[in-house]
Amino acid sequence: MIKTIIVDDEFNAREFLEKLLTRYFPDKFLILDKCESVDEAIVSIEKYNPELVFLDVQMPNKNGFQLFKELNKVNFEVIFTTAHSEFAIDAIKCSALDYLLKPINYIDLLETIKKYDDKQNKASQEEKLRLLLENIDTGGSEYNRIALPTENGFELLKTNSILYCEADSNYCKIVCLDGRNIILSKTLKYIEELLPNSIFQRIHKSYLVNLNYVTRFNKTNELLVELTNGETLPVSVRKKEDFINAIIQKK
Repeated sequence: MIKTIIVDDEFNAREFLEKLLTRYFPDKFLILDKCESVDEAIVSIEKYNPELVFLDVQMPNKNGFQLFKELNKVNFEVIFTTAHSEFAIDAIKCSALDYLLKPINYIDLLETIKKYDDKQNKASQEEKLRLLLENIDTGGSEYNRIALPTENGFELLKTNSILYCEADSNYCKIVCLDGRNIILSKTLKYIEELLPNSIFQRIHKSYLVNLNYVTRFNKTNELLVELTNGETLPVSVRKKEDFINAIIQKK
């Protein structure tokens, strides 16, 4: 859900916009707060760290544009709401995503939300491209770095510093040689596609292992691999042959 704050000095305008959002876009917006002034909005933004702010232009004491002068950083999208179309130029200068003329109607709101979605999708594609460029193997070395996407950007690791990766629903745990565990909001399949298949082998639906750190394979009773740190991981019957072939080729 999109973390959202509504800023408008008119109570009815705040309530009406919230009703539009919840009625026509159920489960899409999480309304964190509704503020009636720029000062309230600044406190709320710093507290909740929203992704989107609907901001009224004309308000007593301070207009909506004043918000940008008083914030240390603007890391959210802004949609201005105004009864006067001439404010559109100022909105553009403030790099607002869009502006809505009051009274707000569903058609205009739908178009604005589509702009927001398109911009987010584009940003997501640009992030994937950056990660792809970071992960291109230019030297053919097993010690190249991988860019792992984190909440605030990405973390660079040498691929051979990763012991194994473990799936946990839509999350993935990266277990490193130095004992660190890195939790990512990505699937194991996503991480598998980033890592070189010359040294990383899927041994189970939940495990991707670095073959350089496999010390033993136990075929009795349970199928298990032992790693250099002493941990044992299961090998699924379906993955057994692929794992054995990968070990043989590695040698």
